[in-house]
Amino acid sequence: MPTKIRGTITRIPNRREPPMFALSREALYEEEIKKSRFIVKAARVSSSEAAMAFLERVREARATHNCWAYRIGQEYRFSDDGEPGGTAGRPILNAIEKQDIDGVMVVVVRYFGGIKLGAGGLARAYGGCAAKCLQQAKLERIVPQAKVRLQVGFDQIGALYAIIDQFGAIKLAETYTDSGLDIQLQVDRTKRQALVTALTDASGGSIRLLEES
Repeated sequence: MPTKIRGTITRIPNRREPPMFALSREALYEEEIKKSRFIVKAARVSSSEAAMAFLERVREARATHNCWAYRIGQEYRFSDDGEPGGTAGRPILNAIEKQDIDGVMVVVVRYFGGIKLGAGGLARAYGGCAAKCLQQAKLERIVPQAKVRLQVGFDQIGALYAIIDQFGAIKLAETYTDSGLDIQLQVDRTKRQALVTALTDASGGSIRLLEES
């Protein structure tokens, strides 16, 4: 049975442009601050379920607190796990935002060392340790992707596949119909319009754009 998680979970709206980086592998950082031991564990995640699964995997039941924050696209959540409100989860989230990282879960484990840090000290400790972990993490640049759904006649399928390869587009789904092919593609967002233009020109305007996002 999953361990019961302490603390309040809050969701806040996204007011930023899409971030540019993601973790390429899990990261770990450890620091002692006034005899309290802080252990930071971070991982790339693609859903809230994956974030919670990572928490369950790395949380330490014997620790005083297991505080965390994640950011996945427009979704942000965090937990102080029993620490005073605003002193743990929010500073961890702030560290994520300042590094422009998306699709990441950061868990900061604390073993209390007997010396109280105060609200300001806690915020600096949680936020600072999370920031140091992410600063040394291995990152990769995120290339924003766009989706395009097209309908093409049988006589244009050859030209379609050649242009797909030319633009490095990825086929997500394709269905043959009585009149041709219904296909959904994923492509670098900066190349979307050029791809659609090339397909339209190659087909003499016969390729129909059904949907794009």
